[in-house]
Amino acid sequence: MTKILRLDKTERLSRIVVHNGTVYLSGLTADDKNTDTSNQTRQILETADTLLERVGADRSKLLFAQIWLRDVEDFDAMNKAWVTWLDGAEPPARATVGASFALPEIRIEIQFTASI
Repeated sequence: MTKILRLDKTERLSRIVVHNGTVYLSGLTADDKNTDTSNQTRQILETADTLLERVGADRSKLLFAQIWLRDVEDFDAMNKAWVTWLDGAEPPARATVGASFALPEIRIEIQFTASI
């Protein structure tokens, strides 16, 4: 059986799960939620870089991203931050949908899957 590594665990979730050469990140939200979607997106992407690096991955190894937006009118602002962050790396498969969040100040949440 292949070992499953779970990091940054709480009673509800593991922030990072590694299994069989694949890393799964829980949905990430911005630390400073009192800012616009573009800034929240940048914060999330910086956090993703840090978490991926902890397990030997990086944005060039992304396989999939699921993005939830509170306001789909912010799609272009989010995409601008996203493309800047990719910085020429191959883009992953991706889906973006509108969503409501438990906290009204959350404007965006992103979940990542990457190869190691």
